[in-house]
Formats: sequence, structure tokens, C-alpha cells
Amino acid sequence: MTNDVSRRDTAAARTGRLFGVGLGPGDPELVTVKAARLIGAADVVAYHAARHGRSNARAIAAGYLREGQIEEALIYPVTTETTDHPGGYQGAIDEFYAEAAARLAAHLDAGRDVVVLAEGDPFFYGSYMHMHKRLSGRYETSVVPGVTSVSAASAVLGRPLMERDEVLTVLPGTLEPKELAARLATTDSAAVMKLGRTFEGVREALEEAGRLDDAWYVERATTDRERSAPLRDVDPATVPYFSLALLPSPAATAFTADADNGRPSGLDTLLTPPVMRNDPATANDPATANDPATADDRHATASDAGTAANRHATARNDAAAARRAGTDIGPVSPDTGMVSLEEANATALSRIATAGRASGVTVVGLGPGSRHWLTPEAQEALADADDLIGYGPYVDRVPPNPRQRRHPSDNRVEAERAAFALDLAKRGHRVAVVSSGDPGVFAMAAAVLEVAEDPQWLDVPVRIIPGLTAAQAVASRAGAPLGHDFCILSLSDRLKPWSVIESRLTAAAAADLVIAVYNPASKTRREQLVRALELLRAHRRPGTPVVVGRDVGGPEESVRITTLAALDPASVDMRCLLIIGSSQTRAVTRGDGTTAVYTPRHYPE
Repeated sequence: MTNDVSRRDTAAARTGRLFGVGLGPGDPELVTVKAARLIGAADVVAYHAARHGRSNARAIAAGYLREGQIEEALIYPVTTETTDHPGGYQGAIDEFYAEAAARLAAHLDAGRDVVVLAEGDPFFYGSYMHMHKRLSGRYETSVVPGVTSVSAASAVLGRPLMERDEVLTVLPGTLEPKELAARLATTDSAAVMKLGRTFEGVREALEEAGRLDDAWYVERATTDRERSAPLRDVDPATVPYFSLALLPSPAATAFTADADNGRPSGLDTLLTPPVMRNDPATANDPATANDPATADDRHATASDAGTAANRHATARNDAAAARRAGTDIGPVSPDTGMVSLEEANATALSRIATAGRASGVTVVGLGPGSRHWLTPEAQEALADADDLIGYGPYVDRVPPNPRQRRHPSDNRVEAERAAFALDLAKRGHRVAVVSSGDPGVFAMAAAVLEVAEDPQWLDVPVRIIPGLTAAQAVASRAGAPLGHDFCILSLSDRLKPWSVIESRLTAAAAADLVIAVYNPASKTRREQLVRALELLRAHRRPGTPVVVGRDVGGPEESVRITTLAALDPASVDMRCLLIIGSSQTRAVTRGDGTTAVYTPRHYPE
């Protein structure tokens, strides 16, 4: 909706616009085209988060954000816990909403367009509504609808919500069980939102209404943490807020049950570690698989009964996980992540349980600067960590998360940093060690693995998550100077003697390789680059293209294209990376007047 412009004062043209943007249930690919466009165009992006600092909304929208946007994290002062606010829980929440609205109003008054991210649909039990009520009367406001969690849950289950004259009722789980039961008893289909602490009351209401056997449970639909199951089988202790109970279309459910005809199928799972929730009828025929990426154990048992109607894939739709777990039991259907059994095979998988997240050290590559170069895998590892360890400026690049402990340190204590990380992991922590660029290129991955050779840490899991390298980033800004054979060298003689650097540099120059030079100079290391250039000039022509990239991806980014003869060592510091061309590297002027550097894929004979 867009407010009537007549309600705006004469300063309207100078104020920003407010957008409530629905993101859908969790899968970033379910964000609408319009929502993605508005997110990318906004001056300010705001999102709600609990006190731990993680925002599901921001995680969904991360791929649509751009460099330079202002982010406003609206952190709830209280969610389910108690508060000492004089006005109690409601007083604390009302005060928070007023303060949040004032923060957004300041941006709007400054002429900035503000997008408030909302999981699901902004007007469907969404936090955005509280901003809308307070601001829509003062500013031009538009709301972009999103796919609701109810629609997502129905799709995940593969069960229609309602058809023909059936009535769908959406209810909050916060209703008293008696009232909830009365409403459930008089509707055809239903979705009960806001589970978590209310789950046992909802289950009680479904049972009282005689609908428990028809009810399904869906958690975090369409995300990689998706889970679904018959609601009566769910352990209340495992239920998060982002889940719902669903009573699908009675007509469609009856049709599906008849169509099954008793064929064994499916992969039934419950993420309720450490206890396997097999029913007594399940055959005792276990199979176990370990996921090396997460150290999760998955256990499966064969069963002699089951139909597509009552044996459902309740793990996340992860074909790889299903494949690992069911290797010796039956072929895998990649589209659904289910282990589907041959028609002739009389058994079906009964349960798969996944153990909780394991402790360990994950060495994470942040990329060279821009958060747009942070991979989704790296972002997930950072969000999952209990502790962040690294060189101070690199730790500062990770958005604060009140749930996490941060351990910044100097850049000269790599071994000590690695030992600290391994010790924390041994004591049960999930530790992320952060490196700029790629952690395996002149960074912390080697340091951690070297220290981890100590017998006391041999059993601590260590995982490496790659990142975009500085060499790749600088090369991309200049063109394609690494298009043919190249090597990477560091001019720092802190960990190796200069004689070794000199011999390697000579060999690379003589071999006519493009050379990416890391750590070319620092405040205390000025002579090394001078000597390196003298050596290179003895092997390369004066006009050899040289790319000088400084803080690429960062706020002070600069990229210069010069020649080997013209390069001034005084213009280079520790934040620079050099790419020295080969005999084949070319610098060409494009039609727009810019210079592009590239090294052809072919080499003359």
C-alpha cells in the first residue's frame, strides 16, 4: 500500500520512503523480484534480531545487499525471558518499538529510503507491523508481500492447504488451549503459528479437538535446517519459535492415503539427539554414516512397513546427507533428499537422527575486503561459532554478535592464536579462526594445522573454508593478468631468509611467470622491494605491465596500472599487492578510456 500523498507535508520531497519488504520463509530464492530490487536500492536496510544478534531476515537478504548501505540492527531487549522494566514485558517492548521507529525516522527525515526486512510476509504476524503503525502516517510507505511460512510448510509437506469449500483458519499458538481446541474443532484446515514454548499447549488442544492424528509439524521450512514430522512424534524440548503446526486439507489427505496403496517409501527422520526415536515396530537393522563436513553422525534403521502418506522426509532437503546415510540401504532421490527404496525391496528407512553440532576449529577465509566476497559457507560458519579468533582488524570485519566471544590479537602471534583456538575447541567450543583472503594462502590455515600436530590436539576437528584471494581480487579489478601461468610469492622475510626469497624470485622471473607479490613492503621493510625490483628488471623489459592494488574491496581501494620501469617502491606499503606481468602480458586501452591488463591463454613456441 502507498499512503495518500495529501497526508504528507510540504517537506515530503525531502524525506525518504519506508518499505516493509517480505522475504519469504527462509530460502533466498523465494525472495520476490521486487523485494530484491528494493533491498539493493535502499539507502538503509533495517532488520530485527534477538539479543544474540543473529538476524534470520538479514541472513535471507544477504545476497541482495550492496556495498555502502547503512544497516540498522533492531535488537529486541527481551523476547521470552523476564525483564525488570517498570512496565513489565509489554512496557519494555513498547519502549523498544518507539526507539526503533525514532531511529528509522531519523534516516527518513534525512532523505534516505529505508527498507525494513520481514521474514515471511510483513503483515502476517510480522515485526514490521510495529514500525508501520508508528511511521506510515508520517512518511510515504509501501509494503511488499512475501511468501508466508504457512504456504512454505504446505509445500514442504506436499499437502494442499484447502480445496473447494474448505475453510482454512490461521491461529496463534499463544491462545489458551481450551480456546484453541474449540477453534480447531470447527475448521477444516488450520495453521497454528508461534510455537516454541507454546507447543505442549497446542498439542493438548489438537488432542482435545480430535485432530492430533491429522496434524503435522514443520520447522524452518525451505531452509537448510528444515524439519517436519507427524506432530504427535515431536519432542517439545526440540521445538523452536520458527515452527508451526499444520492441519492440511482433509479432502487432499484422504485422497493421498488412498493413492498410496501401501507402497514402502520415504526417509523418516527426527532431529532429536541423542536419543533415537524409533517406534517398537522398527526392525533393529542399523546403518551409520558420518558427515565429514560437520562431524554429524547419521543413523538409519530398516523397517518393514510404511507408506508415502505416513513415512515422510523430516530432515532438511539435503540429497548429499541422505545419500551418505543411505548408501547401503537404497538408491537416493536427489530432488527430495529422500532415500527411495526399490519396489521389490520390502523395507523402508525408519529413522535418521542427527547429532548436535560438533565442536572444533573452522578456519574461515573472509575474502580480501568487501563483505560481498564472503561466501555463504563462510558466513554460515561465522554465525555458528561460539568464539571468533584472529588478527584484530580481521575480527573487526565480522559483524558483532552478542552471543559470541571475540578474541582479537596481534599479527605476530599465529602459533599462539592457533593453540588457543584448538584448546577452546577441545573444551567443547565451536571456534572460528578468521583470515583475510583465503586462509590457506599466507594465512592461518597452515598455522592451525601445524600446531594441531601436537598429540594433545590430534582429535580436535579442523575444517578449512576457502575465501577469495587478494591476488584474484586485484587481478579482477585490472582485467585478467593471471590468465596464463603465474606464481605467488611473499616478500616478507620474517619467516624465511631473504636468500630463499631471492632465489625463488629469480627462478620465477627466468621462467617468465606472472608474479603476484604479497607483503611487498611495510614500515620496517623497505629495502626488500627495492632489491626485488632490481632483480626483476634484469629479466623483464622496462614496459612490463605492473598492477598495484591497495585495499581492494575495502573503503580505501585503489588500483594503479604502471610499468616495471616506472614503479616507485615508495608508493607501495603493506596493504598493497603487486602483479608483475610476463613477457606476454598486455595493457590495452578500452573504448571508454580505461586500461585493461591481461595475459593471453596461449604462449608462443
